[in-house]
Amino acid sequence: MIRTADLLDLASFEHAALFDGCEFPWQALPRIKEYVRAHLQPANHARILGTPFVGPDVFIGEGTVIEHGAVLKGPAIIGRNCEIRAGAYIRDNVLVGDGCVLGNSCEFKNAVLLNGAQVPHFSYVGDSILGCKAHLGAGVICSNLKSVKSSVTVVWDGRKMDTGLRKFGAIVGDGADIGCNSVLNPGSIIGRNSVLYPTMNWRGVCPPNSVVKLRQQQEIAEKR
Repeated sequence: MIRTADLLDLASFEHAALFDGCEFPWQALPRIKEYVRAHLQPANHARILGTPFVGPDVFIGEGTVIEHGAVLKGPAIIGRNCEIRAGAYIRDNVLVGDGCVLGNSCEFKNAVLLNGAQVPHFSYVGDSILGCKAHLGAGVICSNLKSVKSSVTVVWDGRKMDTGLRKFGAIVGDGADIGCNSVLNPGSIIGRNSVLYPTMNWRGVCPPNSVVKLRQQQEIAEKR
């Protein structure tokens, strides 16, 4: 349930080799920097709207649109037919598949987005992997650093697995949908096709095909 094959369909992902030999998907996170640098052939085939900033160490595929005010610092490899919207900030070591949305006021760092992943508004995606057609609602934060100075662990099947990573945000499986203003705490794993309700403070492993509901008690009082 937490293995790479359980969470991610790599068959159509151009950079599937990044995950070669990775039993668990987080094992690919320390490889992103080296992989991007080894495969990067800088070029910009995008349609430009206005004046975004595109650094020298960036590849952008055909059909991708980059809107005014976006910053692609790089190194980064961006696929075909993506939308890089106004205010998007793509920092170091980002690998993006085809047909993805990197939205306004969203920041990406040491991250992988598989084909069709969507991050449309006000999110942080650091040291994280988003599966095919995964979707983050507005304001979702992939928190990637523990407050205490220790490596991130994953608790599964009654045992604690030390990832050895000081920074590790989330693995969001194919087709999963994270509700607006949710926080995925370090080491979160969301199974395929699962849904988290908005404003969730999530920690741990969410099984596939699940709906995680948040119930809030509300009171309506008479205005005086």
